[in-house]
Formats: sequence, structure tokens, C-alpha cells
Amino acid sequence: MPESETVLIGKSDSIQSLFLKRANRHGLVAGATGTGKTVTLQILAEGFSQAGVPVFASDIKGDLSGISQAIDPNPSLVERAEKTGVDQYSPRGFPTVFWDIFGKQGHPVRTTISEMGPVLLSRLLELNDTQEGVLNIAFKLADDEGLLLFDFEDLRAILNFVGENSKSLTVEYGNVSKQSVGAIQRRLLVLEQQGAESFFGEPALELSDLMRTDPNGMGYINLFAASELMQNPRLYSTFLLWLLSELFEELPEVGDPDKPKLVFFFDEAHLLFDDAPKALVQKVEQVVRLIRSKGVGVYFVTQNPLDVPEQVLGQLGNRVQHALRAYTHRDKKAVSAAATTFRKNPEFDTEVVISQLGVGEALVSVLDLKGVPTIVQQTKVRPPESRMGPADDAERKAVHERSPVAGKYDNAIDRESAAEKLKARAELTAKEAEAAAERAQDRKYRAPKPSQPKRTRRSRRETTTQTIVKSATKVATSRLGQQIIRGLLGSIFRGR
Repeated sequence: MPESETVLIGKSDSIQSLFLKRANRHGLVAGATGTGKTVTLQILAEGFSQAGVPVFASDIKGDLSGISQAIDPNPSLVERAEKTGVDQYSPRGFPTVFWDIFGKQGHPVRTTISEMGPVLLSRLLELNDTQEGVLNIAFKLADDEGLLLFDFEDLRAILNFVGENSKSLTVEYGNVSKQSVGAIQRRLLVLEQQGAESFFGEPALELSDLMRTDPNGMGYINLFAASELMQNPRLYSTFLLWLLSELFEELPEVGDPDKPKLVFFFDEAHLLFDDAPKALVQKVEQVVRLIRSKGVGVYFVTQNPLDVPEQVLGQLGNRVQHALRAYTHRDKKAVSAAATTFRKNPEFDTEVVISQLGVGEALVSVLDLKGVPTIVQQTKVRPPESRMGPADDAERKAVHERSPVAGKYDNAIDRESAAEKLKARAELTAKEAEAAAERAQDRKYRAPKPSQPKRTRRSRRETTTQTIVKSATKVATSRLGQQIIRGLLGSIFRGR
């Protein structure tokens, strides 16, 4: 098959390549720390880019940024290139776009609260079932009222509204616990202190900007800076899961294209599944299974194959397994599990070889053109053409300035949304309450006094009517009264 239709991985007794036509059937890159996983990710990204396939990958340690720069050639690299099947080894950098939630090492990445949705947001906030139910009510109310939820401020505003009007909302939306609202607000505060609010707002990321090619037809490699984000692993994994879900929801069906529309590398994949509820794992399995028909290949990168649930692991047809060291019972179990996932090679014991692989070596099995896994081969991985290590600040800046989306996401915007609208409604309600109280007071003073021809002993007791009027006036002018009126208005907003 022509090189333009494959991605070269390396060489065993024969050339080992990944077929672009089967690259959307997903994959796994696994192995212990220091065995060469990052370099394998790098050469795969280079191969896809060269074939005109855009790539998205997280840069956990910051050393993937060197993919934008040419590697310094030396005789050992040239020799290895020749031994691993590279016909013309030509050091070069690849078209790269840097992204960063915090906007420090690349273009800011944002989404809106509405796009994130209550399910993923509940995972991010680590809510229990009751609290997740209240959050769902807040989202449903916002949808019903046409209130846009862009950022944390909007979410706080709708939660405050739900808490203040919990009794009037219970009939239509279900029970609302003020304690649950308070717990969600506290979780939001913690998340905000961790810097997560940077992720929510506008302009939101457009997926088409991750699927660009340069003027030479090479796919852009989108590097997501994650070194700082890894201090909050749940935000990291939730962001990648959100992005994967968005690709699944927005992209059209294309079946099995000649090459993927996008390849998505999910590094430190175990973070996605750690403590994940069964329902979420099932959702991930569904997305992974179906997103291939959208032309997207998903490649999980992790230390241990056992980090990925079996039902997801079964969807990963292309596999590169670096060395695993069997020191503990779990390690031995991982080695055995990894070995059983390969199509057996009669020339060696796969389980034994996994423990003996050197740095830069891997067991490779890919799907052939018929969709059948190839026999596992012990493979020497080819060297990358781009730098193995980080780009320096000046190099990053130069790449960033050449970005095809320069200036598009760098400045946040703040449109009118739920927070502004709810504030305006509260102010209007307060003015109406104040006006009603003034009218009631005017009527009290303007009412004609009855004639009293005979002076009698005046009772100190108020009549029932007087008591009701005074209480109503007092409530209407108090903060509690404003809340009650706001709650009543909340029940008729939909009719406006």
C-alpha cells in the first residue's frame, strides 16, 4: 500500500504501519513510564499530520511542544531511521496550534455552562444524586425561561433563583432542597478558586478550528497545554470528555472514510475512568463506539491497559504496547491482560516479551484493510522528525503568532445572559413592591375619617381587617416580601 495511505510506526521483520482507512477504529498506546509512549504519540501525530489529518493531543508534561520544531539530526537518528523503514529522513517541524484553558500557553479554550450540561458539570463538581437533581432543575428552568447560561455568574444566579423560589417551583419541577443549592454553590466556589471559571464563557471553541489543514495540505496538530490543568485531574478529564461528546454530537455521519477527519489522543486516560459511575462509563463506551462513523479516531494513552474498562478496551483496534514491568500482582495481571488482547504470534510468548521490551520497542498490532487485527509483532519504533522535548518560549511565541485562529479567542466577551436578566427582574420586582406599598400608604391617609358624635372609650385592640392590612404592607416593603413576590412572578414568567 502507498505510504500516503499509511502511518509508519516502525519495523520488525517487516514494515509496521497503521492504515489510514482503519485509523478511525481507535487505538491504545500503553506502557510504563519511560518506555517511549510519548515518542510513539509524537510519531503517530506526525504521520497523521503528513497525511492531511488534523490531530488533537494533550501535552501533559510540556515536552510535546517540540513537535513544532525540527529535531537536531545526528548519525544515530539517521541510522535508526534507516533500520525502521524510513526512506527519506528529513527533520522538520509540523504545523501546530497551542491551546490552554488558562490562556497562558496558547489560545484560551472556553465553552458555556449550557454546552457543558448538567451531567458533566455534576461530575466536575462531584455532586451526589440529590444535588445533581437540583442542578438538573436549574438547567430545565433556565431552558424554559430562555435564560442563557454562559459562565459561573449565570449559574450562580439561576441557583440563587431556584433556592429563593424553591416552594413555588416544587409543584412543576420537583422538590428543591435549599441545602443542596448551598452545597452546589460551595462546590462552585472551590472550583473557581482552582481557576476553572476560565473554562466557561465566550467566545466558545468552534470545533471546526480543530480540524484545519495548512496551505501545504498538512493537518494542524492542536496541542492542549495540560501541565497546570493536571493539578485538577477531574477538570482535565471532564474537559476532554466534553470535547469528545461535542465532536460526537456535532459532526455528520461519514461512515468509514479513506482517512479520519480528526484523530483525538486522550493522554492519562485512567483519569477519565477513576471513580467514574457506571452510567458515565457506559456513555463513554457509546461515544467511542459510535464516533468512528463521524470520521474521528480516538487513541487512549495510558500506563496500564487495565486503566481502560473492558467494554471500552474492546473498541480499540490499533494497539502499540510498550514494556510493562511485572513487580506486583496487579502488574502481572496487567501483563497477562495485555498479552491476551493481541492476536498470538507463534514465534514468541507475548506475555514474556512485554516484560523484556527495551526503550523505543513495542508490540504492535493494527487492523488490516479487512478490519482484522494483524499478528502481533515486536517492533522497533521509528524516530520522530520533530524535536523530542519542549520548544522554548521564543519558539512557542513565533508559532503562536502564526496561528490560523490568532485573535479569535484571545479576548473574552460578556453578552447579556441569565445573571443580567435575573438581576433586572429582581430590580423591577423591588420597584413594583415599593410602588405598591406607597399606594397602600396613600390610601390609608386619604381615607375619610368617620364622624364621631359621641366620644366613647376607644379599644386598644385592632380589628381583623386592620391587622391584615398592616401585615400585608409590612411584608410588601420588606426583603422577605420581595422574595415572595419574586417567587410568584417566577411562576408566571413563562406566560409573558
